[in-house]
Amino acid sequence: MLQHYYTVNAYGFEEQIIQKSRFIGYVKRVETEAEAQIFIQEIKKKHYDATHNCSAYMIGEHDNIQKANDDGEPSGTAGVPILEVIKKQQLKDTAIVVTRYFGGVKLGAGGLIRAYGSTASKAIKATGIVSRKLMQGISIVVAYPLLGKIENELRNSDHMLDSINYLEQVTFNVFVQLDQVDPFIKWIIELTGNQAEISKTTAQYAEQEISS
Repeated sequence: MLQHYYTVNAYGFEEQIIQKSRFIGYVKRVETEAEAQIFIQEIKKKHYDATHNCSAYMIGEHDNIQKANDDGEPSGTAGVPILEVIKKQQLKDTAIVVTRYFGGVKLGAGGLIRAYGSTASKAIKATGIVSRKLMQGISIVVAYPLLGKIENELRNSDHMLDSINYLEQVTFNVFVQLDQVDPFIKWIIELTGNQAEISKTTAQYAEQEISS
């Protein structure tokens, strides 16, 4: 599993008018090629009356699935520019469909490449880019007298406090970056005077939206 990568939020769209043609970019996070194809078909159905519904997607830990479709536009002027935007922004598990309603003015190959690329970029920006980091879950069990101190320290740290369970003792569920696990455990031992029960739980991706 990758320790860190970028993708998009769940779904978003944006549109623009270029030389009287209406371009609408749709973006969705997908984890399989089947999901990407379903998404593309949904947009095609929604815009069945459009001149073109061009698409591209890149999926997989190592970007092993890459597809682009010009949907009737001149070869290489639509799907590939969309795919290049995904690559340039280093996004994984991302599918984009750009719908075009022809406005009567031909753009030429260069104009089409710029139009589809810029629409894809605007749609990604509207959707939002997400940083995903693989983090280790850690459980910290302490007696109630340590509750305030540990909670305050955790909330003022760079670590992710996921939840607090109040039972016979207090359990803090925290997510820590993989390269910070050992220092984190040492820190908690020092904070509690070695009065905490510390154990690793599951590892999962934590998401943080970044400016696109």
